[in-house]
Amino acid sequence: MTTAKPVNHKPVRKSAARLNAVQALYQMDLAATPLPEILAQFESHWIGHEIEGDEIAGADINLFRDIVGGVVREQRAIDPVLDASLVKGWPLKRIEAVLRAVLRAGTYELAERPDVPARVVVAEYVNVAAAFLDREETGMVNAVLDGIARERRPDEFTG
Repeated sequence: MTTAKPVNHKPVRKSAARLNAVQALYQMDLAATPLPEILAQFESHWIGHEIEGDEIAGADINLFRDIVGGVVREQRAIDPVLDASLVKGWPLKRIEAVLRAVLRAGTYELAERPDVPARVVVAEYVNVAAAFLDREETGMVNAVLDGIARERRPDEFTG
């Protein structure tokens, strides 16, 4: 008799953390919700709970907290990087709030999480973007984050 391989839920939990982090950043941007309140709200009401009949995947809470708190803490460094990466005449403040949240979270991970391969960061945030945005905006996430990744982590793209 063969035993089934254990399922590694770690990648799913990390993806869920990124998705929830983008949602939290979006909500903070629109409603000016303070960081402690948004963390408490997501951890007690959204992450790992059933909402309108749909089970919301459990998330890596530490990663969720790191991304949301890190974007808030590093936003003054992140936004100029994004402004420089966007099409001239379209600064970050002019783009849609969900897209802004995705780009900020991805840029944060590229800058502050060297433990996560750059290609993984880009792919994860392209997937997050696809959950909320149309194909054109998802392509923009890919292009912007890939450009930042190649600039910030060139060693990961050589060879």
